[in-house]
Amino acid sequence: MAKKKTEKKPEKTDEKKPVTMPREVEIGFHQGALNTLINERNGLVNMIRQIESVMQAHLKRLEELGVKVRRSSEEEK
Repeated sequence: MAKKKTEKKPEKTDEKKPVTMPREVEIGFHQGALNTLINERNGLVNMIRQIESVMQAHLKRLEELGVKVRRSSEEEK
């Protein structure tokens, strides 16, 4: 009978070693992340503007049809 080799698995530790990278690379990474997030935020703002515009058009038409639409409590005060 042949013996099976048992490989030792490295022990898992709870400590995570921070990934080190050159300063210039890290700066580029963070700048790229910020640029991406800024573009995503701008896209969301544009989407919200479009949604608001369509909502206002529906509200206006409902009011023209004589339907009273209750608005948020902030506008009622």
